[in-house]
Amino acid sequence: MPDQSAETLRLRYVQQATSDLKENRRRQQELSEKLKMLKQEETLLTDILSLTERLHDPAEAPPVTERAQDEATFTRGRSSGTPATTTAGKARRPAATRSAKSSGTADAQGKQRRPLLGELLTELLAASDAPRPAKELRDELLEKHPDRTPTSQVVRNTLEALVAKGRIRRHRQKRSVTYALVKSDAQ
Repeated sequence: MPDQSAETLRLRYVQQATSDLKENRRRQQELSEKLKMLKQEETLLTDILSLTERLHDPAEAPPVTERAQDEATFTRGRSSGTPATTTAGKARRPAATRSAKSSGTADAQGKQRRPLLGELLTELLAASDAPRPAKELRDELLEKHPDRTPTSQVVRNTLEALVAKGRIRRHRQKRSVTYALVKSDAQ
């Protein structure tokens, strides 16, 4: 009898350990996916912060077109997601961004520039007359540009950045949010 209860107890421990291990692996996978998403968000937000710093400090940067500012920020900015270092309270741009002013654009050097996520989303919105939700825009983006795989949060952040710039308009109805291109007077 004692051998049977010891065997039953051992079997329970094995089952519990197996169950705990399976749950631990599932949770690790979940956390690694969340970490990847957060790193993408951090990169996007760092780029947005860099752009706003340059827009609000006219003494530091010569006047350039809005498109050139977007290009410099998103294509030549910090790709590692590390923040700019500061010296005496003033933010410094990374060397790649500082040298971009003097070296010309990526197109001038013969390299093909990938369109920015904001440009792609603006094109998708321009193709539609009705406001569209972020999820629908992301799905269409993944379909038309399989090389681009932004998370839903990165798409929403980019759309909100475009709203802040006045390029698109946000429409809220109860709990749903849709986005539409701002129609200019010239159209």
